Amino acid sequence: MDLPFVVATLTRRGLLTPGRPIRVASQLNALRTWGWSLAGELRQAAARDPGRPAVLDEHGTELTYEELLDRAERLARALRAALGVQAGDRIGVLCRNHHGLIETIVAATLLGVDAVLVNTGLSAAQLATVAEEQRLRVLVHDDEFAELVLGLPPELHRVDERAHAELIAGALPGELRPPERDGRIIVLTSGTTGSPKGARRPTPNGFGPLVSIIDRIPLHTRDTVMIAAPIFHTWGFAALQVSFALRATIVLHRRFDPTATLAALSAHGCDALFAVPVMLQRLLEVPPPDPRPALKVVAVSGSALPGGLAPAFMDAYGDVLYNLYGSTEVSWASIAGPADLREAPTTAGRPPHGTRLEILDDSGEPVPGGRVGRIFVGNEMLFEGYTSGATREIHDGLLDTGDLGRVNTDGLLFVDGRADDMIVSGGENVFPSEVEDLLARLPQVREAAVIGVPDPEYGQRLAAFLALHPGETLDPEAVREYVRHYLARFSVPRDVIFVKYLPRNATGKVVSRELRRYYG
Repeated sequence: MDLPFVVATLTRRGLLTPGRPIRVASQLNALRTWGWSLAGELRQAAARDPGRPAVLDEHGTELTYEELLDRAERLARALRAALGVQAGDRIGVLCRNHHGLIETIVAATLLGVDAVLVNTGLSAAQLATVAEEQRLRVLVHDDEFAELVLGLPPELHRVDERAHAELIAGALPGELRPPERDGRIIVLTSGTTGSPKGARRPTPNGFGPLVSIIDRIPLHTRDTVMIAAPIFHTWGFAALQVSFALRATIVLHRRFDPTATLAALSAHGCDALFAVPVMLQRLLEVPPPDPRPALKVVAVSGSALPGGLAPAFMDAYGDVLYNLYGSTEVSWASIAGPADLREAPTTAGRPPHGTRLEILDDSGEPVPGGRVGRIFVGNEMLFEGYTSGATREIHDGLLDTGDLGRVNTDGLLFVDGRADDMIVSGGENVFPSEVEDLLARLPQVREAAVIGVPDPEYGQRLAAFLALHPGETLDPEAVREYVRHYLARFSVPRDVIFVKYLPRNATGKVVSRELRRYYG
């Protein structure tokens, strides 16, 4: 990434403002010594703004950057002394959003240990599989998951919230030096269609990844940021990385509740909110406080923006919405700003600076503009492969996202869905997401999901699952007629099923396998 662009972006976002010389020197030394890992980012923030609030939670806990670093260092020393954790080991982290989760991840990186971020929605069987496949040495978990971890092997050290606090309180003094190897962050794929896989995230090697994001999403140094997206997910973890780099004050709640979230945004004067799309839907369903939170940025990722969600949210909260399209494997691919979303509410936007995006056919050749193909992406933060040793297809340095999409004449990317979600019905290619977007615009519909199911005559057919707003009704034939009016006949769902709610995982994605159980 070219230096003038980096300097200009960092200046615009307030990261190159003058400070006390001794603190600036300490900040730069922290990055030089510890690099751009989460430990290095926290160290630089504590060196520059030691007394600034780093983390606030719903129980009134407030830790400054200096205090957060001290607790993470204590935990690192205790894990090494009491549990024998060493560089190259793996620690599982099964926690919701709170300061203990952050302390554990930072402690792991201080020791050169890999931190496996465990999805809080896993079943006991899935957790046992993850523990075995990832060869966990220690599992740090919230108390609410005590029963879930009972079946894990006895040799796996389990650290609940009380033990976590005791490790920090009882840590012996000592110096921590940069480890011989960087600890990796291992993010588990969402597991909506099967067992989750561990994806190794790279450590940034400079300002480039940060600049790519904050150039397009106008976050500033010392903002107050609420991270509602789960930090065990790529998007929530990215929010944490960006917040540390900006020396932001981070507001965390263990669980997302729309009313509590709005209250916290107002009470703490939050400048930004990191969320997943379904959270925006829930925020629109509750009465907003008066005055409404004066947000400058609402950044979402993790799943597609349904139907008219973007304009509806911006009508309520202002043109502050930014939609990042990416994945655990490619990090980011494109970003849509408010103007893009006003023009085309379902767009994924354009690639940010330093990112290459191509739409390729099955032979790896570019497809004509406007045609659907496979989305390939290249940037500085492509994943390092799965912990199983598997990887994804690569063409000319570009990684396969597993999604299908197209770029219109204005350069805007549209994602049509997962390649394995596309169905062939009567010889026609059908994308369920196109039908989902249309159904989500019906005023009676709270949320919609469309999947492909087996059909003896056509091979596959579409089934629509609709959750309606309280007190609303719809007739299945009226739904089919509505789709028939706007889309081709092969896009009309043969089955229309009404449900109380859609099954979602902890990151807000619809779990399709749960819907397929309707078909045996």
